[in-house]
Order: sequence, then structure tokens, then C-alpha cells
Amino acid sequence: MPLFGTDGVRGLANGPLTADLALTLAQATAVVLGQGRTAEARRAAGKRLTAVVARDPRISGEFLSAAVEAGLASSGVDVLDAGVLPTPATAFLIADMDADFGVMVSASHNPAPDNGIKIFARGGVKLPDIVEQRIEAALTGPKLQPTGAQVGRIRRFADAEDRYVVHLLASLPHRLDGLHVVLDCAHGAASGVSPETFKDAGAQVTVIGADPDGWNINDGVGSTHLDGLARAVVEAGADVGIAHDGDADRCLAVDAQGRVVDGDQIMAILALSMKTRGRLKDDTLVATVMSNLGLHRAMADHGIRVLQTGVGDRYVLEAMTEGAYTLGGEQSGHVIMSDYATTGDGLLTGLHLVAEMARTGRTLAELASIMTVYPQVLVNVKGVDRDGVSDPEVTAAVAAAEAELGDTGRVLLRASGTEPLVRVMVEAASEEDARRHADTLADVVRERLAL
Repeated sequence: MPLFGTDGVRGLANGPLTADLALTLAQATAVVLGQGRTAEARRAAGKRLTAVVARDPRISGEFLSAAVEAGLASSGVDVLDAGVLPTPATAFLIADMDADFGVMVSASHNPAPDNGIKIFARGGVKLPDIVEQRIEAALTGPKLQPTGAQVGRIRRFADAEDRYVVHLLASLPHRLDGLHVVLDCAHGAASGVSPETFKDAGAQVTVIGADPDGWNINDGVGSTHLDGLARAVVEAGADVGIAHDGDADRCLAVDAQGRVVDGDQIMAILALSMKTRGRLKDDTLVATVMSNLGLHRAMADHGIRVLQTGVGDRYVLEAMTEGAYTLGGEQSGHVIMSDYATTGDGLLTGLHLVAEMARTGRTLAELASIMTVYPQVLVNVKGVDRDGVSDPEVTAAVAAAEAELGDTGRVLLRASGTEPLVRVMVEAASEEDARRHADTLADVVRERLAL
């Protein structure tokens, strides 16, 4: 089984993800990413390579980031230790400091016992599959072992947070004065920097989920648990709620009535705003096949093309890079604004969403009303042959459902990339129709593809 998943190396800390693995992975990364013209030119000029390292506030992040830094320094790489910061801040700082690469220690929205190691290349971009494969192969190969003055140094990156805040504020098209924002920081990496940035942008800020103790990250708070944020917004009489996940690369929102505004709706609002301001490249939004049919309808109504990709923000980013598009993302709240970021950035997204409220003088509910959210039912059919989705009877059942739905819904069958299951997703004009078709198709999949 490959070491790297869809977003770095992830697992139970001190289970599969040990300090030894973190150290060895860092050494292998130094070998692979230490190659190339730029790295060779630095060494020829008598300079060592530089890497930015940051983490979220999980307890295990302390020993894992220490192991990563030890592996890099022992390989002759100078380390800038940025401490606890969001993943997108790490990506930004790699580019801002002209570092050779960087490492983020985080398991994002996963529970506290898990952790992960995300590696970014020069410029703060995620690694392509081929480079991850080379790093995995290098785990058992020779390591760099400089001695004397050639070993790397580890220095505290004292102004890392300040640089990131300045960057975020400089991106804003409008200040947030007069708006009351409730922030849910998921007891995660955004707990310090997000409230500070929203206040500096002019908002009145109420904060929940911003007391990390190393063990409470994502525990009943953040973008995967929005009930508390909804209550806090209504109780405070606030204008909007913004929720991050553990490493703050996601953003979901809640309007003044406590209703959830998901990633598709956020993208619709930002796409229309950017088009109006001439910032939406080729009037194109990049989204995955899981995005709601309502997003496609709303964008078509406003002359915006939706380019679809496979599920995963890395595939969104690949399509954005290929076409130089400026906005893309996922329903989950991973939103990429490529004029300002190389990855999903929950703070950037939230700031620009609230800035659009300030710019237009409209409520979040009014802005979100440009998109009708079609009821969407997802059924995970377990214990089946995920390679059999092209079975004739399964295909025929899908075609029958699509024919009945017509242009009022859609069907998506997708094999899981990591588990023996098939995902059945149906959208329809009513929850009842979506559930009926999803359950019928799930029964067909179970019958035909049972292992």
C-alpha cells in the first residue's frame, strides 16, 4: 500500500506514523527535493537548502515536527520553525521566503489521535504523484550525512504569523468594518491568527473553538461540526459565522439565521464577485464532480463555465494551473484563489466572503440565494467490488434513474480510491426523489458487486 495518500502521509500518531518514520521521511525528502538546478546552484554558491516547517496544535505534532526538523537538519537543510500555523500559511511562507520546500505536520479535520505530514515543493505547491513516489523509494536509499559546518541549522521563524497576516489583509478588495463575525477555529491551527486577521480587517469578532490544548482539535467544533457555530451566530445577533477545520485550509459559513452556506455556495458567491470585478479568468470556475447541480445552474445563469475535475483539491489545483484559472474548489470548503494562494486557504476564503458582504451591503443569505441547492443523497455501499461499476446491470440502472430525473437531477457512481466500497450520489428536485433513486441504485450495486 502506498505511503502517500491524497494529502500527504497520514495515520495514527505513534501507530503507523512514528517519530522514526517522520525523521526518515524528512531525510528522503531532502535527498529528492535537494536535486535540480536551483538546489545545485545554491550549493555551488556555498548556501544550504532551506525548508519551512509548521504544525497544528495536536500533542503529537510536537514530537513529529521535532523529528522532521532533525531529519532535515541532519541532511544539511536549514530549517525555519514556524510553530503552530495553518497549512496555507506554510505554503505561502515557502514562496515568500524563497525556501526550497516545506513541511506541514497536521491531520487536518481528522480526530486528535491522528496526524500527518504534508510536503510542499518550492513555491508552496503540493507535490505531484511522481515526486511522492520518488520520496517513498528514497526511504530505503542512502541519506545525506554532512558533517561539521555543513549540517543544517534550526531557527525560530519569529515573524511567520505577521507575514501571513499582512499577506491576507493585502488581498482584500474591501474592509470588513461594520460586520459582526463569529469565528470557529476548531481548536486548531487558526486559533491565534484568524481572530487577529479578521479584527485587523475591521470586523467585530466573537470567537469560539480557539482554546487548543493539544487534544481537543476538531472535537465537536470546526467545519465538520457546525451546530455550535450556528447557535453562537444567532445568540450573538452576528452577521455571519466562519468555520475552519484543524489546519484551516477549509472554510464553511453560517448566515445570520444559522443556516449553513457550504463550499459550493461560497464558490458561487466568489465567482460572481470576481467576474463582476474582472478577476475571474476566462469566466471559469473549477469544481469537482461532487459539486451540487445547483452550482452548475447558477453559474450558467451568470455566464460562468464550470470545469469539472475528479474529487480532491489536488485535481482542482492541477486543472487551475493548466488553464491559469483563478478560482476553484470543493463542496467541503477547500477553496483555492490562485491570485493569492497555492492551496485551499480557509482564512483567505472567509475574509473574501465577508468582504463581499461589506462591498455589496447584502446579507450572506441574500448573496447565497443566487444558487438553489438541490437535495443530495450519498450512500456508501460497502463490501463490494469497486472495480465493477461498469457492470451492465449497474450501468442500466443508472441510465434508468437519469432518464427519470431528466434535467432536474443527476447520478454519480464513484469507486472509492482507498476502501472496498462504491459511492452512490443522487441529486433531485426533492429529498424524497433523491433518496428513492439512491437507495434503489445502492441495492443494485450490492446485488451485482458483492464480494
